Amino acid sequence: MPSFVWKGRDRGGQNQEGVLVADSRDAAMATLNRQQVRVTSLREKGREIPFLPRLPSNIGIKTIAVFTRQFSVMLDAGLPLVQCLEILGDQQDNRKFRDIINNVRSDVEGGQSLADSMRKHPAAFDNLYASMVAAGEAGGILDIILQRLSTYLEKAYKLRTQIQSALIYPVTIITIAIIVVWVILWKVIPVFAQLFAGLGGELPWLTRMVVAASNLIARFWWVPPILGIGIFFLGRAYYGTERGRRVVDGIMLRLPVMGMLIRKVAVARFCRTLGTLTSSGVPILDGLEITAKTSGNAIVEDAIMAVRKSVEEGKTLSGPLSETKVFPSMVVQMVHVGEQTGALDQMLGKIADFYEDEVDTAVEGLIKLLEPLMIVFLGGIIGVIVTAMYLPLYTILGKIS
Repeated sequence: MPSFVWKGRDRGGQNQEGVLVADSRDAAMATLNRQQVRVTSLREKGREIPFLPRLPSNIGIKTIAVFTRQFSVMLDAGLPLVQCLEILGDQQDNRKFRDIINNVRSDVEGGQSLADSMRKHPAAFDNLYASMVAAGEAGGILDIILQRLSTYLEKAYKLRTQIQSALIYPVTIITIAIIVVWVILWKVIPVFAQLFAGLGGELPWLTRMVVAASNLIARFWWVPPILGIGIFFLGRAYYGTERGRRVVDGIMLRLPVMGMLIRKVAVARFCRTLGTLTSSGVPILDGLEITAKTSGNAIVEDAIMAVRKSVEEGKTLSGPLSETKVFPSMVVQMVHVGEQTGALDQMLGKIADFYEDEVDTAVEGLIKLLEPLMIVFLGGIIGVIVTAMYLPLYTILGKIS
């Protein structure tokens, strides 16, 4: 079903916005009217311009995890729901998140469920979060569900931090290398070029190449930044298309070292998300759909949706998983055992724990592998430039001797 981005005002006159899944525009309007929202803007999400950069939300996953943990503790202590939201909103340092909590509290005071109130704010509470809260409200175990949610968010934050730590080192080294080479070619090489021109004679081919690159940068220094920005936005636009996202995500999965790490992250995220949802009482079909949308990779998302279609037809979960060729055989076998023993959620949690440890080990190994490679890469570039500058000096000294 299509998604609709809406803006409007609630009964108190406060501005609200969110994303709503509905069969049609009329159905979305009817749903918002039942929620007593006066709609001011409603458009289908797929019609937005894909290449315009979106402003990142300043509500981090760590903030949501801390809020969820505190919320669960307050509910477990017996505090009323509205009072919990009021306390959490007053002590929140993030201004945007504080406004969202206060809006949720106002909606709950107005008679709406907590899950429906949270669905109005997808920037803070995604579909997974709202679905688990809805399951907790329906089963009367909201405090337990929030504890599971906080554990899930904390593990997701740890996993994201591990991936970021693996990327920071190579990105930093490559950036430093580009800046150093740029400065050398722009400012240092022209000095040597003037010196060599005054001495006369034919320069070695390596020196001529470096001097030519220096002259090119000196004349067209503005081209690389513009070219880099253009490539960034074109790549973003291409990745924003369905085909582009599948092509890029498929290439990422096939990379020699990084691809295996991405696959392990996808498996850990799939098992952790689906296990948390099923243990919280969310139906398996809804859990698979939510898990697919939060997978972060188009190839993995297509595989999970294919599994969902097979499960909807009455098949088991493990059989379609093996047919996707995305999930390792060990995962398929453990899921099969979990289905046979009736402890699928517990088995998914154990698989997630295993693969999160695997990701941790893989990140450490990747960093150890990248350190010498980056040193050789940076040293090689500088070495080529230095060699190109010293070759004419050796020739001159030879003639003098």
